[in-house]
Amino acid sequence: MNNKKGLLKSLLPWLILLAGLSIMIPFLNQGNSHEIKYNEFVKVVQDEKVQSVKITPSSLVIDVDGVYTKKVDGQKKEVSFSTTIPKTDSELDSLINLLDEKNVQITMIDQNDRGIFMEIVMTLLPYVLIIGAMFFLVRMMSNGAGGNAKAFEFGNSRAKLEKNSKTRFSDVAGMDEEKEEVKELVDFLKTPKKFSDMGAKIPRGVLLVGPPGTGKTLLARAVAGEANVPFYSISGSEFVEMFVGVGAGRVRDMFKKAKQTAPCIIFIDEIDAVGRQRGTGMGGGHDEREQTLNQLLVEMDGFSGNEGIIVLAATNRADVLDPALLRPGRFDRQIQVANPDKAARAKILAVHARNKKFTPDVNFENIAQRTPGFSGAELSNVLNEAALLAVRQNHDLITMADIDEAVDRVMGGPAKKSRKYTEKERRLVAYHEAGHAVIGLTLEDANKVQKVTIVPRGQAGGYNLMTPKEETYFQTKSQLKATIAGFMGGRVAEEIFFGDVSSGAHNDIEQATRIARMMVTELGMSELGPIQYDSENGQVFLGRDYTQRSNTHSGQIAYEIDVQVRKLIDECYNQAKEIIEENRDKLSCIAEALLEYETLAGEDIESLFNTGKMLEHHNGTIDETKTEEPVETEKKESLDDADDLLDEMK
Repeated sequence: MNNKKGLLKSLLPWLILLAGLSIMIPFLNQGNSHEIKYNEFVKVVQDEKVQSVKITPSSLVIDVDGVYTKKVDGQKKEVSFSTTIPKTDSELDSLINLLDEKNVQITMIDQNDRGIFMEIVMTLLPYVLIIGAMFFLVRMMSNGAGGNAKAFEFGNSRAKLEKNSKTRFSDVAGMDEEKEEVKELVDFLKTPKKFSDMGAKIPRGVLLVGPPGTGKTLLARAVAGEANVPFYSISGSEFVEMFVGVGAGRVRDMFKKAKQTAPCIIFIDEIDAVGRQRGTGMGGGHDEREQTLNQLLVEMDGFSGNEGIIVLAATNRADVLDPALLRPGRFDRQIQVANPDKAARAKILAVHARNKKFTPDVNFENIAQRTPGFSGAELSNVLNEAALLAVRQNHDLITMADIDEAVDRVMGGPAKKSRKYTEKERRLVAYHEAGHAVIGLTLEDANKVQKVTIVPRGQAGGYNLMTPKEETYFQTKSQLKATIAGFMGGRVAEEIFFGDVSSGAHNDIEQATRIARMMVTELGMSELGPIQYDSENGQVFLGRDYTQRSNTHSGQIAYEIDVQVRKLIDECYNQAKEIIEENRDKLSCIAEALLEYETLAGEDIESLFNTGKMLEHHNGTIDETKTEEPVETEKKESLDDADDLLDEMK
């Protein structure tokens, strides 16, 4: 009923326009012709201004239409006219004689030849065309929103309904704790009586908080799939329009539809688009976004209960959400969906590798070690890029080299092999990157080297992937200092081997300075003591990310902070210099291998550092995979021989 009323209101302007056109059409049909009196017509004919006429005898009168010339602003202009005379033989004969006398072209038209049908068609045709055009316009605009909403029904929900979702918890890897939290929702949706008998109330809403790409939407879809209930999904930005009251109307309509299909799940992605803290916008408390938020608050926990409806929402900015949205009764539970750790990354890779073929040396544990901080979406992208690279290289299987290149493409973009360096620049970059690698291999608390390349990517002339030996949630002072020393390794290598330094260490110095300043001003890891000197708190209205840090300390303290930062940098620099001086030969070996191969994996670097030789790698063909069987047999025989030798020694 409401939809019909809305459609009628939207069609009302068109109906008014149609009525106006119907009034104007008779006048438009006359064109430029104007009615003149018969005596005026006779005078015009006598002045020899008429060129041609059409005479149409009807039942009572005779219609005369024609064209005559008239001077307008000194120029002759043709003007159409029409007139009528009584239908008598004498009047008709007199008219024809006059026209013959003045050599006017006469065309006689029989009224019966025009046909009644054509008269009706010509009269109704403009109306039919207008109605048809209006109907076509309405249909096109109604289907413009993808079939989920009509253009005239602004207040209708844009939520997409998905039934019989195929996603299950088995498709969600690396989130064991998160899945345990949401399994209660599945149990409630399947057997709500079990909870009601115990007097327990299931959370009205669950907020999934985490960085982009961590699988928040996938987890929500898996809940709907496991519970086998309708799943409504919508983005927070789809509520807000330029028209006042549209967002609130869409919220009401969404919950109204959800009630009809309860039990069900409503998933609001990027809820921070509509759920930001009230009173911080330019429109005070009456802008459209806040009205939409108020309606959402009422629907989630208002006077009218929405039993059987569970609201899941996702955001990566929980700090900007309104407190009323986060209180118990609305979003009762918050689930942190963080980036996966090493074990979780290996499980995620295994899920995304189900339909892909790999060489035997591909180890997901190794890949997980090389991708710290990667989200689930980025890991999926890595394997997809590796598959594309394997096809591009005409490989039968995805190799470890393909995966390494895919990781580099995701992190730094495609390699710019067309960029040509001079031989001096190539050697400088090779020794620079080898300096980083040596620090990582020798310093206990330094990050482990996973890959080194001198192929340019993005703005970097070389690339050095270093990851922590073990993923920890905290970092000690010694680990942070080792990280700074690792950043200084490249600059130190340039100074020792070339007696000069380059601008290639710009990013290294920036990162090292950032860590050192953080140690002094935020972590209390200096002689100034455990005092925090810098604060990053900002106003929501201005945007926390754009506010300046509020430094409340004096100029003397600022000087002492700079002294401590310099002291840390100098200490780490000298440590890196000492290590590289002790391992000059090994660094040269790694650098020369980089000049030859351009890219070295972590295993290759360790082998060069320890033995001075490179490792052998799989080339990605099936034939090579088959030839590896006798090698395994030989290994088994060698092991048996070793056992026999031990027995003889005993």
